[in-house]
Amino acid sequence: MADQKNSYSADNIQALEGLEAVRKRPGMYIGSTDTKGLHHLVWEVVDNSIDEHLAGHCSKIDVIIHPDNSISVTDDGRGIPTGYHEKLKKSALEVVMTVLHAGGKFDKDTYKVSGGLHGVGVSCVNGLSEHLRAEVHRDGKIFVQEYSEGKPTTEVEVIGSTDKTGTIITYRPDHTIFEDLEYNFSTLATRLKELSFLNSGLYLTLTDERQKNDDGSFRTETFFSEGGIKEYVLYLDEARQELIEEPIYIKGKKDDVEVEIGMHYNTGYKEHIHSFVNNINTHEGGTHVNGFRRAITREFKKYGKENGFFKKIKFEISGEDFREGLTAVVSVKVQEPQFKGQTKGELGNSEVTAIVSQLVGDKLKSFLEENPKLAKRIMEKVVLAATARYAARQAREKVQRKNVLSSGGLPGKLSDCSSKDPEASEIFLVEGDSAGGTAKQGRDRVFQAILPLRGKILNVEKAQEYRIYENEEIKNLFKALGVFIEEKDGERVLNLDKLRYHKIVIMCDADVDGSHIVTLILTFLFRYMYPLIEAGYVYIAAPPLYQVKKGKKFQYCWDEEERKAAIEAFSKGGSESSIKIQRYKGLGEMNAEQLWETTMDPDTRILKQVTINDTIESDRIFSMLMGDEVPPRRAFIESHAQYANVDV
Repeated sequence: MADQKNSYSADNIQALEGLEAVRKRPGMYIGSTDTKGLHHLVWEVVDNSIDEHLAGHCSKIDVIIHPDNSISVTDDGRGIPTGYHEKLKKSALEVVMTVLHAGGKFDKDTYKVSGGLHGVGVSCVNGLSEHLRAEVHRDGKIFVQEYSEGKPTTEVEVIGSTDKTGTIITYRPDHTIFEDLEYNFSTLATRLKELSFLNSGLYLTLTDERQKNDDGSFRTETFFSEGGIKEYVLYLDEARQELIEEPIYIKGKKDDVEVEIGMHYNTGYKEHIHSFVNNINTHEGGTHVNGFRRAITREFKKYGKENGFFKKIKFEISGEDFREGLTAVVSVKVQEPQFKGQTKGELGNSEVTAIVSQLVGDKLKSFLEENPKLAKRIMEKVVLAATARYAARQAREKVQRKNVLSSGGLPGKLSDCSSKDPEASEIFLVEGDSAGGTAKQGRDRVFQAILPLRGKILNVEKAQEYRIYENEEIKNLFKALGVFIEEKDGERVLNLDKLRYHKIVIMCDADVDGSHIVTLILTFLFRYMYPLIEAGYVYIAAPPLYQVKKGKKFQYCWDEEERKAAIEAFSKGGSESSIKIQRYKGLGEMNAEQLWETTMDPDTRILKQVTINDTIESDRIFSMLMGDEVPPRRAFIESHAQYANVDV
C-alpha cells in the first residue's frame, strides 16, 4: 500500500478532456463569476493540498492574500509530478495545470478519496486567471512554470535545489471574467477553520498582506484542531445550553466508506445537522444524512418504548422529535461520490445510507445502554418536543385556516399595493405605526406595500414553535406574504406558490433598537422562511444617517466619511458655522418626501440584499446573538465592535 502511494509520478496523471470551455462558460465550472465564484477558486487550490493531507503527505497549508488580491497557496505535500507525460508529450505539471479533468485523483492508487468540484481543480483556476505561477519542490529541485489565461508562457524550468517537498500556487484572477476581485478575509477564515475541524492534525494559516497589525506584522490567523469533529460540534454549540456534557462520537469504516460523526444535544428547539462528503459541505444532505437520521429514529424509538418513556403520549412520535436540540456533524469519505446537481449539494450514493445507519445504530445502542442518566434526559426532551410539535401543528393549521377563510386573508395593518404581479411588487416591513404612516404617504402605491410591525417581534431562537404562531406580528407576516408551511415526506417546508412580493424589505431606524429589530426579523426569516433568503427576495433598507445643509443646498450622507466630505465641500469659501447637520435617528424624523427620495425610490435608494455565504457559520452566529448564553455573545460583539456604527 505504501509503495503504491509513494509511486505518485507522471504515469499516474490521466487526462480526460481539454480546458477550452472554462473561459467561455466559467459559471458551469465554478458556479458563478460573482464574489462566491471568486472565493471558490481558493477552495479548488486548497482542495488539492487537502487531498495530499488525506493521502498522508501534507501537514501544513498556508494561504496568503497579496496586496493586489492575488492568492498564494503553499503546502508541504509530495509536490505535483514534473516528469514527462508519454501520452501528451509534455511535463505532467503542465498537464495538471492546463488540461481539465487531469490529475492523480482519477488514479485510485494515488488518492483514495478527494474533494474539489467534479475534478476540475487547479486547471480551472488557471484558465480563469490572468496570471498563474506554479512552483514545485520535488526530487531535490525547484521547478517553475508560468501561465496566462490557462496557457503556458514559459517552459517548466529548474530554478534551484531544495531539501523540501510541496507545491506553491500563486494566481491573480482575470478581471475580465470576475465582477469583483476583492477577497474577503472572514469568508476565507471561516472555511479554513471548518477544514481544520474536518481534518484533525492539519495546520492551516491565513495571512492578509493588505492589513497590518500595530507592530507592523500582517494580519494572520492559524487554524488547528486536535479533536476534529468532536471539537467542531462543541464549537457550533458554544452559544447553546448543553443537555449532555460530552458529544457522542462515532467513527468507523465499511466497504471503503469512512464515517465520522459528532453529535451533541442542547436545550434548544432546533435541529442543526451539517454534513460533508470528502470535506465538501453537502448543504442539501443526501444518503449519508438519511442513514444518520434513520439510525437515530430507529434506536431512540426502540429504547423509549422498551423503557416506558412514551406511555402517556396519545399520538405518534415523529423522527424530528428525536432530533430537536441536536447539533451534529456528519462527515463521510467516499471513493467515488455521486452528487446531485452541479454544486454538489446532495450525496446520491445509495450504498452509503445502510453503512451510516448501521455504524450509527451500533454506537447509539451502546451509548443508551451505558449512559442511562443521559438517555433519560434525551428521552424526556423527546417527549417535550413531541408535545410541542403537536401543539405547533394545531396552532399553525389554525393560523393558515383563518388566512384562507377570512376576507382576502390579509392583515388589517397592511397597506397593499395595486399590482398583483409578485415580480413587480415589494413590501416594506416597517418599525412602528409612526414610521409606517410616513412610509405609506411616501410610497408608490402601485408596486409598494407597507406592513408596520409593532415593537420588537418574538425572538424565535428562544421560543417553542407553537408560541410563534400565537404571535400577532408573525401571524401578520405569514398572511401578508401569502406563504404557508406544509408537510412533505415528514419534513416541514415553506410553500412559496402564493408569495405576493419578490422584494421583502426590512426598513428600521438607524439606531441600536432598529438594528435589534432587524436582527429579530432576520432570525425569524432564517429559521422559518429560509427559502425567501435563498431565492434572493430579502433586503435591508439603508436610510441615511445625516442631512448636511447650507442655505438651499443639502446632501444626504450614509456614513461618517460622506458627512465629513459634505461639510468640507459646503465650507469651501465660507464658514462651517451657516452649515446645519441633522442626524436621523428614526424614520419618523423624515417627512414622506424625504423618506421616498432617500430610502424608497428605486432610482436613488440603497438596498442591501441578504445572502448566506456559509449556512453553518450563519446558523452558529444567529444562535450566539439571539440565544441564552451571554459570554459567547459578549466576545463576538467585542471582537466586531470596530466594524459597528453605534450611535446611542
